[in-house]
Amino acid sequence: MFDFDWQALIASRHILAAGAWITLQVTLVAIACGVVWGTVLALCAVSAIKPLALFAKAYVALFRSIPLVMLLLWFFLIVPQLLKAVFDLSPTVDIRLVSAMVAFSMLEAAFFSEIIRAGILGLSRGQFLAARSLGMTTVQMMRYIILPQAFKAMLPILLTQCIVIFQDTSLVYVIALGDFFRNAVSLGERDGTLVQMLLFAGLVYWLICSTLSASVKLVQQRMQHD
Repeated sequence: MFDFDWQALIASRHILAAGAWITLQVTLVAIACGVVWGTVLALCAVSAIKPLALFAKAYVALFRSIPLVMLLLWFFLIVPQLLKAVFDLSPTVDIRLVSAMVAFSMLEAAFFSEIIRAGILGLSRGQFLAARSLGMTTVQMMRYIILPQAFKAMLPILLTQCIVIFQDTSLVYVIALGDFFRNAVSLGERDGTLVQMLLFAGLVYWLICSTLSASVKLVQQRMQHD
């Protein structure tokens, strides 16, 4: 029978916690930057200005067709010097972490863009006409009328995408970034407890994702009753 060594987990808690912090950083930055950049792309996509619409559509088509693992490798192997120059990074900054954050943010922006665009287009035409009749500019209409309603309508989908981002952060192992999953695997390989660490990591991901999924369902139920 499999003997789960809890003492080994307790002894490794600091390394696992450090990895969890990396996972959290990548997740939060990807969500924040992805939503902001994705909103801009969505507004460009629904814009009547053709160059902006074409740019947004090309961006989404490009990044949604690139596997995340490949994108992570590109940013880590090809553009680290560019990232250092653009962000004026200190030599002490872990370029792997920055590469992961940028890659995730740019990729997730493409997915958030499509979600937000669908939310905007899903609103009735009367909302747009009403805003115009009040003399609002396009910026005012989007800021005060369209985007608040669109975000409310698509909140469950946005939250679900955030869960997907959290799950996908485990792929940073390809650039040797010490996130929670990679640290768990490394500890298992070092101590000969790989199966135990994989089971523990899987349990942690399952608990977190299950809790977040339950939260999404609660949000959906409340929105249906409102």
